[in-house]
Amino acid sequence: MTSVVIVGSGFTGFECARRLQRQLRRHHSDVKVTIISPIDYMLYTPLLPDVAGGVVDARFVTIPLAGTLPGVRAIRGNVERVDLTAHTLSYTDPEDRTRELTWDRLVLTPGSVTRLFDIPGLATYARGLKSVAEALYLRDHVLGQLELASLDEDPAVAAGRRTIVVVGASYSGTELVAQLRALADAAAKQMDFDPESVRFVLLDLAKQVMPEVGEKLGKAAMKVLDARGIDVRLGLTLKELHADHVVLSDDSRLDTRTVAWVTGVTAAPLIETLGLPTEKGRLKVAANLSVPGHPDVFAAGDAAAVPDLTEPGTITPPTAQHSVRQGKALARNVAASLGFGTPKDYRHRNMGLVVDLGPRKAVANPLNIPLSGLPAKAVTRAYHLYAIPRAVNRWAVGLAYLTDLMFPRTLVSMGLATQEDARFSTSEGIPMPKVD
Repeated sequence: MTSVVIVGSGFTGFECARRLQRQLRRHHSDVKVTIISPIDYMLYTPLLPDVAGGVVDARFVTIPLAGTLPGVRAIRGNVERVDLTAHTLSYTDPEDRTRELTWDRLVLTPGSVTRLFDIPGLATYARGLKSVAEALYLRDHVLGQLELASLDEDPAVAAGRRTIVVVGASYSGTELVAQLRALADAAAKQMDFDPESVRFVLLDLAKQVMPEVGEKLGKAAMKVLDARGIDVRLGLTLKELHADHVVLSDDSRLDTRTVAWVTGVTAAPLIETLGLPTEKGRLKVAANLSVPGHPDVFAAGDAAAVPDLTEPGTITPPTAQHSVRQGKALARNVAASLGFGTPKDYRHRNMGLVVDLGPRKAVANPLNIPLSGLPAKAVTRAYHLYAIPRAVNRWAVGLAYLTDLMFPRTLVSMGLATQEDARFSTSEGIPMPKVD
């Protein structure tokens, strides 16, 4: 029996599996589709800031593979090696047992991992926003530090606990700092302390907040951040991290116990093991998403350098919008390689971006129409409700939005994710080195 194996259950892999299985079913094909991933769900990553801010329950941003991809075999495992000649791959299951799988068509969509730099203390004291565990840990950690600050007799220690540093002023980092600001404001009201005593610092080497949305919307976002007391420092990043403070690239010091690192992504480590040409760390692919020299192998999403046919000479950025569309193109082209339909090069139309900036505020440019304030907020939330690929999740997120409008945020540090759970290496599915 012919088999298609899809590596990764992110936006691209999930959408490819769903569309491909539908096409094969329409043709009454007996081709077997398998999706293999370290997790058993698709994570709707654009709502992770809402999870960190206490707006949305973590369950609502996870789309289970079981029951959502009928006819697709789902395997939990971390793919470690691919043999392109023998058409096999090796993976490690949740109990660290090595297994092998054969394939006739291979779809590489392993996604991306947080991009780290050689900054002393970064991997030890900072946390990212690529997984549910990281979002939950940030929420609980911020609440815990605010609770501890009220008990500290040393004002300097208390001030450090009430200082939150977010590195990365792209839309993810900006959304995160806005949601954490709203969480802190709710905590101040319910715990009875001055909300202005909680200090937020947003760092980025860029010259503008969210350059992805353009200068006009970037200025609108900056205005919201200023109004909410967020200290935005552009042209700066971290130089050193310590348990109770950080040193910035201008050698200034900030006392803090909370650092979120949201500066961008790089392709999953699997890509480096393939021995194939890459561009900016991403696997080179043709416009039809096939891997040059390997007609049975396809790749897309954050791990692939997909040519942007609308801007020759460039590659598509690693965004959810592109990932979903590329998943659809993958399904069509993989099916065509099996004799069902005709292939088509990936070409996109820029639909714009939506950025949630906390209570009543957002910026968006749907169809390149710049919006801010309440209209942008309505468009942003409507888009997410449309884009989530499962009705029950859309219903639950919609209720969460309504609850957030009508009631104060629930402030509970539940301890669902530990510091170990939220390490960068853990969120990337990379096993920690064993200590003898």
